[in-house]
Amino acid sequence: MNAELENHTSEQGQTSAFVTRRQFVRNLIGASAAVGALGPFGAQALARDPISRKGKPRLLLSLAAYSFRDRLTSTDVAKRMTLFDFIDFCADHGCHGTELTSYYFEKNFGTDYLVELKRRAFLRGLAISGTAVGNNFAQPDGPDLDREISETKRWIDNAAFLGAPHIRVFAGNPRGGIDRATAKRQCISALEICGEYAATKGVWLGLENHGGIVSEVSDLLDIIRAVSSPWVGVNLDTGNFYGEADPYDDMARLAPYAVNVQLKVEINRRGKGKEQTDLMRVIKILSEANYQGYVALEYEAAEDPMKAVPEWLARMREAFAAMAR
Repeated sequence: MNAELENHTSEQGQTSAFVTRRQFVRNLIGASAAVGALGPFGAQALARDPISRKGKPRLLLSLAAYSFRDRLTSTDVAKRMTLFDFIDFCADHGCHGTELTSYYFEKNFGTDYLVELKRRAFLRGLAISGTAVGNNFAQPDGPDLDREISETKRWIDNAAFLGAPHIRVFAGNPRGGIDRATAKRQCISALEICGEYAATKGVWLGLENHGGIVSEVSDLLDIIRAVSSPWVGVNLDTGNFYGEADPYDDMARLAPYAVNVQLKVEINRRGKGKEQTDLMRVIKILSEANYQGYVALEYEAAEDPMKAVPEWLARMREAFAAMAR
């Protein structure tokens, strides 16, 4: 069999496996919903309990590369930052971890590039706390969704190679003419497939509250509670709440399912605009949920991150230490 035919056959087999697994999950969801009075998608029948952790709350400081998105994509040599520079920045400012957002990896990188990132982080005394993929699971069955699943699996592999315990995933916006309810079911089945794969690599998937079909916290909870994989949780982004509820109330609803936290320095209140995040209130919410893990600053505000990020990291470090006392 020539290489081209072999690759085509392999892709057909992979697509078939995706479809078979999706259909199994969809049948399971449908069967549970048919029991009656179980909420959207039979969520209560498939529901998992919040994440249980022994011990006391413990917050570890990390920084998301997205904070320096302009520099990481700049064509100005004087301003340009690479992920290696970013790792050094994290180490120089006292972080425990460094979150390497996938958007800023070199184009067409290979294993050697991952090896060098891993080496740099280790030599600077940092853990690679996570990475991210820009996927969309809210679309009908077919080659587009299959590609989203394949790309997510590829980044699960990259995360595992780097030693990163977590990868941020999105739910997405409905495509292909499907309605919101169908999009949520598609997302659930895709998360089951990817969660099953992530389990074999020891990598957590964190579904972010990031608009689209999870613009309301209740929708995100419907999905998380319906996914049976114990390797799927929430990537809690403190700045991405746009619903009717108080943003801090929404944080408290998601915190028990959090496997990673991204701290924004501003929150949004519907109809009221932006205001500075109450850091101590966020820490109290995480503490009450017994969260133990990374809290990555993801800076999006207007001030120059080269000035603002060190200031916020210092505030976070001081606040985390106060909580631990």
